[in-house]
Amino acid sequence: MITKPANSIQLNRLLQLCSANLPVGGFSFSQGLEYGVEMGWLTSPQTTASWININLQESIAQTDLAILKRLFNALSLHDAPDESSHNKDYDLTAFIYWNNHLIACRESHELLLADLAMGKALIRLIKQLDKINIDAYQAIIALPEISFVSAFALCAYVFQLDLMSAQSGYCWTYIDNQVAAATKLVPLGQTQAQNLLFELTMNTELIIEKANAIGDDDIGSSLPHLAMASAWHETQYSRLFRS
Repeated sequence: MITKPANSIQLNRLLQLCSANLPVGGFSFSQGLEYGVEMGWLTSPQTTASWININLQESIAQTDLAILKRLFNALSLHDAPDESSHNKDYDLTAFIYWNNHLIACRESHELLLADLAMGKALIRLIKQLDKINIDAYQAIIALPEISFVSAFALCAYVFQLDLMSAQSGYCWTYIDNQVAAATKLVPLGQTQAQNLLFELTMNTELIIEKANAIGDDDIGSSLPHLAMASAWHETQYSRLFRS
């Protein structure tokens, strides 16, 4: 039960951050899925669900969500006593380290460029939001390269979301993007797509638990099919999504 007006505001901020209307270009990238369809790896709702779920468990959880936790911790390490204040002291060194670590984990040029393009777009957006004070985070905003995960963590933190909400929202953003791409490419019907969203989001809590239990030395993964699909996508004869 919602007991404080601020909770509804936080929910709205989470929905805004995860909205398909967020102008970061996420829905212009298929993350390797388009070439997977071309090769006949994805031909049905079942094979599509398997592709997305494996990527969630072995890539998103093992890298993105695990590092999102560390980025969040770097931002909240020295919170001011007044939780309404945006004048926080944070661990910039740790934030930069994990941002660079995440960028280095991208296995193909396409995946790297998608990550950086979306990160840059999200930073550009947050700088233009009238009601958000980001003066304390100028060192992060000025980074020459920022991962979408890092920008997402910063936005979620400034929006005063908790870590679990931020991780859940990030999972939803990925799942929604992939299902939307599969709807056009496999193709899937609208009802099949909605059933996929229900099925894939059922595992979100377990995926986040897995991500939060990963130690620093175990972060990262390699998915050769995903890496090669995104690399080969560049020379795919006909494509709907950016490369």
